[in-house]
Amino acid sequence: MATPYVTDETGRYIPSTQRPDGTWRKQRRVKEGYVPQEEVPVYENKYVKFFRSKPELPPGLSLDTAPARPPQGPPPEQGLSKAARRNLKRKEKRRQQQEKAPEQPQDTDGLSSALEKVSLSGTGGAPPAQGGDGAGNSERSRRIKSLRKKLRQVEELRRRLEAEGLPQPTQEQLEKLGRRKALEDELRGLESDS
Repeated sequence: MATPYVTDETGRYIPSTQRPDGTWRKQRRVKEGYVPQEEVPVYENKYVKFFRSKPELPPGLSLDTAPARPPQGPPPEQGLSKAARRNLKRKEKRRQQQEKAPEQPQDTDGLSSALEKVSLSGTGGAPPAQGGDGAGNSERSRRIKSLRKKLRQVEELRRRLEAEGLPQPTQEQLEKLGRRKALEDELRGLESDS
């Protein structure tokens, strides 16, 4: 949008205008060659100009002999940086993997349930809770996960004590070792409920 300049014997100026609240803006004198900020073109360095003018074909191949390629998806955004285009590709790849994900859960469920059966102490365990109501089941699985983590910590602490990597255990560490049996019992009880 071009700003309406008024030219008279005193020179060029932008006439006074009324603001929405009723007050008036003063007229402003404009020097010769002035370009308003909105109309100033965006600066492009030589590198950017060169690559914008460069054809996308390899050297020696003309547009007439180039085979027409079908579009391979959404066109790359011209205004995006290299990193932004890379991020778009990653998002697209993730989205495609998520679309494929519902086809693969049978394989991964068996593997994850087998992994959950394995414990560091070698005592084994029942498979994770399946079915049931959503909120109670997720709460129970969270508790099972928490108990397994505590048992892993107890087992690691026991190994460190046996290997004499820990010369004098603190009172808290001794209490943690004493809770092992109770933790195992609670975990067995939760796993048998499912």
